Amino acid sequence: QVQLVESGGGAVTAGGSLRLSCAASGIIFRPSFMGWYRQGPGNQRELVAGIDGDGTTNYAESVKGRFTVSRDNAKNTVYLQMNSLKAEDTAVYSCKMRMWKIDYWGQGTQVTVSS
Repeated sequence: QVQLVESGGGAVTAGGSLRLSCAASGIIFRPSFMGWYRQGPGNQRELVAGIDGDGTTNYAESVKGRFTVSRDNAKNTVYLQMNSLKAEDTAVYSCKMRMWKIDYWGQGTQVTVSS
């Protein structure tokens, strides 16, 4: 059974940094996508950053230049380095992996940025 486990969330003051990790376990074979979504209070879930199997990355406009997504295929892990955090980045961050056209989700990790 495929499982995604996130870590690295927490509370930080504006301008600070956090690094999220999401490790996939189970039978993993060349995920076509790994990335991060977030859902803030009163907001819909949105894509923050993702990386395809060929290494192509995409970012939400609001995080470009501040966040960096990367993946370690040997460890089946995707990372999200978040710098220059803002109060509006406060949300539950969830990782998603797509493999064989099936989406798998982590349980989510809270990121709280105080101004």
